[in-house]
Amino acid sequence: MTTPEAEQARPEERLERAVRAAEQALIEYEIAVETFRVEVENFSRLHHQKLGPMYARLDELEAQIAEAKAARTGDPEDLRKAQDARARVLPMPGVEELFHGWMDGDGLFPEAVAMLTDQPVRPPQRVRPSDEVRKLYRELARKAHPDLAQEEDERRRREEFITRVNAAYARGDENLLRELAEEWAAGPAPAERAPSPSEELYARLEWLAERKEMLTHLARELEISAIGEMLRLAPDDPDALLDEIAEKLLADVAAREAELAELLG
Repeated sequence: MTTPEAEQARPEERLERAVRAAEQALIEYEIAVETFRVEVENFSRLHHQKLGPMYARLDELEAQIAEAKAARTGDPEDLRKAQDARARVLPMPGVEELFHGWMDGDGLFPEAVAMLTDQPVRPPQRVRPSDEVRKLYRELARKAHPDLAQEEDERRRREEFITRVNAAYARGDENLLRELAEEWAAGPAPAERAPSPSEELYARLEWLAERKEMLTHLARELEISAIGEMLRLAPDDPDALLDEIAEKLLADVAAREAELAELLG
């Protein structure tokens, strides 16, 4: 026969199961969002490294074309357009960081010139996590995620550890991830979950829902970003998409150079 005490315990037990399920679902969602964030960040870096010099060359050619037209016509509107075009290519603070070493205030670096003239050039470093790195990252994130902590000290320990895991994953450092896995295995075991009152469990579920909403917003921002849109166009072979864009940009550069030569001829 069921006792009144058992009847009272059942709703709390159901809440505990719901909280655990929500925690695991949130962790999996966070892993997916972080994986996509790293992909967007790395593809953005590769995009700037590979295409940055071409965009810079096009801007310079546009400025020279506008200046040549203004010199021919002397029209105030053409002069204004020439000034605007030149302003877009003037050195700005942080421009070297933007193009990741491809140019500075003196213009394009030799590597960029080589690529624009179809000469051999060392390809930009790729930082795309391998399947094994992804596997190691997911395993560590599931084991050491801060949301599994019940005590504040344990949560801080996990947050510090996961920060190091995320940094290693972003660099695609498989060896460091293996070292971190060994470190976690040798560390203190997570404290067992203590029974919580129903009010705390409801609050926990509410916090998890808010966290999921925040991550959904972040994922959406990544998806609609320019780099996110490009990744969605070619999820299986983003390098091919970069090559296609590079080919078009080189054609645009050639067309602008021909137009400038005609104006100056």
